[in-house]
Amino acid sequence: MPDLDATLSSVLADRYTANAARIRELSAPLTNAQFWQKPFPYGNSFGHLVLHLTGNLNYYIGAQIAQTGYVRDRPREFNDPTPPSKDEALKRFDDAGAMVLQTVRTQSTEDWSADYSGVGTDAANRLAMVVQCAAHMQHHIGQMIYLRYEFARQK
Repeated sequence: MPDLDATLSSVLADRYTANAARIRELSAPLTNAQFWQKPFPYGNSFGHLVLHLTGNLNYYIGAQIAQTGYVRDRPREFNDPTPPSKDEALKRFDDAGAMVLQTVRTQSTEDWSADYSGVGTDAANRLAMVVQCAAHMQHHIGQMIYLRYEFARQK
């Protein structure tokens, strides 16, 4: 199948683009305070989920596949005592997304099947990791939807 690389890259790029657009859409009506507020005694704020997804993409795809040199501080993604503004957090997320799209678009058949290694994952190859990261985004989008419903309910 001679177009498999192009098809695979296109499908994955479209999924990441749609996920990022959905996160932007969900965050749009939130004030900076709401973005960082935890409306429940459990779970995370919308903002900390954005920081977490940014770190996840920058580590698993950036550092491990694109060789960006990114060093992850996962605990800080959830506990940063001085988080950036909503706009800055979303800009960092957008930057990570652009890096993912660039990386996805440059993978060859050999690249997709290359061995993969990263802390906290059992993904055997690059394709498995890129798919896992997209699924991880979907999981947290579900949590973000729930947070948005809660903020709308509180009005």
